[in-house]
Amino acid sequence: MKPQDLIFLIILLGLLFRRKPEWFTLVGLLCLVLAIPLFSAWVFFTAQRLTYYAAAFFLAAIIIYLIQNRKH
Repeated sequence: MKPQDLIFLIILLGLLFRRKPEWFTLVGLLCLVLAIPLFSAWVFFTAQRLTYYAAAFFLAAIIIYLIQNRKH
């Protein structure tokens, strides 16, 4: 497991504790913004991981939003 994977898991667990879908979306967008310069610098492995992390954050935001919507 790489250091960026550990950081991703720590951030994901912290956000899961808060359960605010807006924060997941913001962190997902931040991952995509950070991936853009890496793609232009041909650092594909890390940039690809950041896009995967963004997708995971977006998916978690959707799931949490649906769960919160169902309760109301």
